[in-house]
Amino acid sequence: MNWSTLTQENWIDIGISVLIFFATAFLGRWVIKFIFRKIISRFTKHTKTTFDDVLIESIAPPLYWLALVYAFQISLNRLGFIFDKLDFELDSFYFVLFWLIGTVVAWRLIANLAKWYEEQLAATQEVELGEQLMPFLRRLLLIVLIVIAAIIFLGYFNIEVGGMVATLGIGSLAIALAAQATLSDTINGFVIMFDRPFRIGDRIEVQDLSTWGDVVDIGLRSTRIRTRDNRMVILPNSVIGKSLIVNHSYPNSEYRIQIHVGVAYGTDIELARETIVSAVKTVEGVLTEHPVEALFLEFGDSALVFRARWWLESYADTRRMFDKVNTAIYKNLNEVGIEIPFPQRVITYKPNTIELGADKEE
Repeated sequence: MNWSTLTQENWIDIGISVLIFFATAFLGRWVIKFIFRKIISRFTKHTKTTFDDVLIESIAPPLYWLALVYAFQISLNRLGFIFDKLDFELDSFYFVLFWLIGTVVAWRLIANLAKWYEEQLAATQEVELGEQLMPFLRRLLLIVLIVIAAIIFLGYFNIEVGGMVATLGIGSLAIALAAQATLSDTINGFVIMFDRPFRIGDRIEVQDLSTWGDVVDIGLRSTRIRTRDNRMVILPNSVIGKSLIVNHSYPNSEYRIQIHVGVAYGTDIELARETIVSAVKTVEGVLTEHPVEALFLEFGDSALVFRARWWLESYADTRRMFDKVNTAIYKNLNEVGIEIPFPQRVITYKPNTIELGADKEE
């Protein structure tokens, strides 16, 4: 191109285009900050959540670059007398710039909002959900974003993407079939984390496996339970999803336990009841704000059977509490002279009185 052929009007257009671009470059950032900090922030500061603040923080920087690209586009459109003579496709160039900015905006939104939600979970003590699930979901969403952005980019330049999509679909199906057990564990891990049947620190019992203990970790593939004898049981989440779970820590750790006590026939019922109840109440760890009961249940083979039941603060103290309560009841019953019978059987021996004689011949 011969620059000497440009007219005075052409040079004025070039100067205006350069002025538009550099004015946007130098003033655009300040204008955008002023709009977000002075105007929009007046509305967002009255909201109860920080979601809108994270949203603004994610889109504000790319918005400046978007304004810069628009200014660049306007500037070049004024210079058609230059680019009409050049073999240069401006539309494709603009598409690449807008595609990059759009991808960056989506990336920042996913990353920042996922981090914000992870912090919200940490504030509500859902630490394991935030630490394990959210990073996985963030990476998954970012991978999906990259795939979508690549398909849009290739599609614009008329590059066939149907075969690539089909290949990805077949490959995903093959991976899913090969890792069926792992996917089942992972899906059940999602369900456990969202449904919250138990949390870290809860004492649970997996009845189908006769396993119980304290939950120490909830992962995407497995859950770890520490038994009372300090053994670590690692259960796949798919197994837990199919089993009946008893949570001994929900809705709280208070727990009611019971034992059966037999007293001899002929014992005064009310005396036995009062003796059992008073013995249980003297044991340390029994919650006195809850009722302590001794219910006369049945006439046993050798004893009158009472069911003593009481509440304690934690299921973890169950076995020690049995020892303490049994000891206290035994001592109290002995002190008041109430007999605790043991099973007895009365056997009556009757000798055979039938006389057997030999046949006599006449």
